Amino acid sequence: QVQLVESGGGLVQPGGSLRLSCVASPINFRMYVMKWYRQAPGQQRELVATVTPDSIASYVDSVEGRFTISRDNAKNTVYLQMNSLRPEDTAVYFCNAVWAHTPLDFWGAGTQVTVSS
Repeated sequence: QVQLVESGGGLVQPGGSLRLSCVASPINFRMYVMKWYRQAPGQQRELVATVTPDSIASYVDSVEGRFTISRDNAKNTVYLQMNSLRPEDTAVYFCNAVWAHTPLDFWGAGTQVTVSS
């Protein structure tokens, strides 16, 4: 059974940094597009960042220049480095793995990120 396990969430002050990790097993990791989503209370789930199998990254406008998504195919892991955090970044962050043009689509359980003074 495929599992995605996120870690690295927590409480941080505005302007601080966190690094989220998501380990995927057992999948052919290098074939998957990896994404980070977030969902704040009362809000719809929002796509934050995407990294393709050949490590091309893209971001939602609100995090561009502050967040960096990366992947380590040898470790079956995707990362989200979050800098200059703002209170509006507070949400549960979810990892998602999608194999393009197939029905293969997996989600993690999420990790809470809270930005508050």
